[in-house]
Amino acid sequence: MSTMTTMADSATTAFLTDSTLCIGCKACEVACKEWNGIEADGFDCTGFSYDNTRALGHSTWRHVKFVEGLPEPGIGGNDPDKLSWEFSSDVCKHCEVAGCLEACPTGALIRTEFGGVFLQPDVCNGCAYCVVSCPFGVVQKNEEDGRAFKCTFCTDRQKAGMEPACAKACPTESIKFGRLEDLQRNADARMKTLHERGMRDATLYNPVNTSVKGIHSLFILRGEPETYNLPPKPEVPTIYLNEGWKSAAFEAVAMVAAVATSFLLWRRNS
Repeated sequence: MSTMTTMADSATTAFLTDSTLCIGCKACEVACKEWNGIEADGFDCTGFSYDNTRALGHSTWRHVKFVEGLPEPGIGGNDPDKLSWEFSSDVCKHCEVAGCLEACPTGALIRTEFGGVFLQPDVCNGCAYCVVSCPFGVVQKNEEDGRAFKCTFCTDRQKAGMEPACAKACPTESIKFGRLEDLQRNADARMKTLHERGMRDATLYNPVNTSVKGIHSLFILRGEPETYNLPPKPEVPTIYLNEGWKSAAFEAVAMVAAVATSFLLWRRNS
């Protein structure tokens, strides 16, 4: 069962999504929408997949991916002789170093006492800097509303001592919720079990060795993370600022030098 924490504990919490247990029922999507009062979507047939909600967005804060037809037999699934059909419930990663939080000019994005990244809709001005700064493509702007939205980490439920709605609704406990350090130990134990059962391609997705410095939404996957639309090496856009400022400074110095040289040549020839 999930390990619960209350506001009084002030503990860093997290999700552990085990894709090997997900059955694609989308109960987590429905529970998220019901609790947060999010509009319904996904009723239009895309023609590309059985999954019609398609991706995370302003009106989909939990999304069950349908990973249909992995390219190589034996990679993912339980039958090594057939192509598999995987499911994985995706959500905001609540990064340790969050690009959206760093880019927000109004303070609409804050770090909560539980370690999650919370977007305050009443402070959002709709600039969409967070949208382009998220290395996972999680945040989306509602063009009709004008503001950006994403998973709230069910901060209101956590403050009341309850687990997030998605984890509560999951019938297979594919989505676990609790203290980050506890879930990391649970993930290690689960990985060992899967490997002993012959699932050698099982991996834990938690990009700690990148500028993101780790996430609060851990994922147990089979095969490469790209198959699940997860970047193998996500980076926070602000890491490129130093290089940009250095280039700008070099160009400025070169421009000043060129102007000074032109002035000296003009003085010499006049």
